[in-house]
Amino acid sequence: MTVPKAGSERSGLSFLIMGVVNVTPDSFSDGGRYLVTDAAIAHGTQLLSDGADVLDVGGEATNPRAEPTSARDELARVLPVIEALVGAGANVSIDTTKAEVARAAVAAGVRWVNDISGGLFDLEMAAAIPEGITYIAGHLRGRSIREVFVDENRPVTWQEVATELADRLAGFPAHVRATAWVDPGLGFGKGADATTNMELLRHAGDLARSVGRPVMVGPSRKRFLRRWLGDTAGLDEAALDRATVAACVEGVSAGAKMVRVHNVALLHTTLTAYNNR
Repeated sequence: MTVPKAGSERSGLSFLIMGVVNVTPDSFSDGGRYLVTDAAIAHGTQLLSDGADVLDVGGEATNPRAEPTSARDELARVLPVIEALVGAGANVSIDTTKAEVARAAVAAGVRWVNDISGGLFDLEMAAAIPEGITYIAGHLRGRSIREVFVDENRPVTWQEVATELADRLAGFPAHVRATAWVDPGLGFGKGADATTNMELLRHAGDLARSVGRPVMVGPSRKRFLRRWLGDTAGLDEAALDRATVAACVEGVSAGAKMVRVHNVALLHTTLTAYNNR
């Protein structure tokens, strides 16, 4: 398999596109579609062709209805996919909150560790990131995914998010802090409230300056997009992808340096046009 040039390299984008590869049965958007290893590998390869710079491979869903996954099962799902994509030359990330999974994925060749909990779910995560690996610290509150969604509708300001992310990074070794990225955690503990989530997107640059680290945003197909468009039930996946693109434009305009999405092709086409306007 020949890996195409990265999306930003082909089109001159000043930001990165991370494509989602969910090797799960119960992810909120595409659970089960790519649970079979060959299907996940083919999907990742397609995302690269569509313009992804990084492939984010995850083996545990993180929505309110998902069942917890053991590290053993998570690794069984993701390692064959990671090994195939890394072997083909792809830039691969592991989407996990478990230090054990992060260590094994790093050994398999990933270059990014995307942890939505910012180290809160597994206190060993700080010790699991070696030099040369880029850590993405996500924002949420709670020690498990269930705790995150219990009290999720309290408004959260970008200043609070910045302070809490800075505090979490302070607990990591210097080599991790030096190259880390941060993620405001859209939808995680912020519910479907469009105002809160959109304000976090619109202050991506302020967040980056406050923490002193680049920002990734992941609005893709999140619940708040329905509220943003005034429709809580009737939007299909295609409409949500269009809303995702609009949200990503907001984030990039505000200073986000990476966007994480399911539909890379639609986003890449739009952002290339936006970048060349």
